[in-house]
Amino acid sequence: MKITILLTAKTEDGWVKLGFLQYLKRLEHYCTLEVIEIPAPKQHSKLDTVAQNRAEGELQLAKIAPTDRLILLDEKGKEFSSVEFSTWIEKQQVAGYKRIVFLVGGPFGFSEMVYQRANDKISLSQMTFSHQMVRVILAEQLYRAFSIIKGEKYHHL
Repeated sequence: MKITILLTAKTEDGWVKLGFLQYLKRLEHYCTLEVIEIPAPKQHSKLDTVAQNRAEGELQLAKIAPTDRLILLDEKGKEFSSVEFSTWIEKQQVAGYKRIVFLVGGPFGFSEMVYQRANDKISLSQMTFSHQMVRVILAEQLYRAFSIIKGEKYHHL
C-alpha cells in the first residue's frame, strides 16, 4: 500500500518543515510514501473564499486517481485514539487499496466537489489546527500507527 500525503499550499515555517521531514524519514521504514505539495491557485489573494476553495479543489482532484482511497483531514471527520487509528490503518492495508491519499486542505477547508469525491474524513482533534501544523501531526500519527502495528515501543500502552 502506498500512502500519499497531499498538501495544499507550501509551508514557510522552517520548524514545521523539519518536524514533518523527521517523521517522513521514520515512515520510510514502514511504507511507500509520497508527498505532493500543491501550490496556491494563481491570484489566490484576489479570490473570495468560495472561489479559492473551488480553485484549490480542481488542483487537488487533478492529483487523485479514480482508484485512490481519498481521506480528508477535516474537523467534521471521525476521531480516533492512536490505537484505533493504527487499527484503521491496518484495515486499509488488508483491504488491498493500492494508494491511500490523505488530503490536507488549505486555510478555508475543502470545496464541495472534494467532499463528494472523498471516501472518508478523519479529524485529528476537536481542536482546530493550522493546515501547516496538520502535516506534522498527521506524519507523527502515521508513524505511531505503524509502530503500534509492529508492536514497537514508540507508543506506550
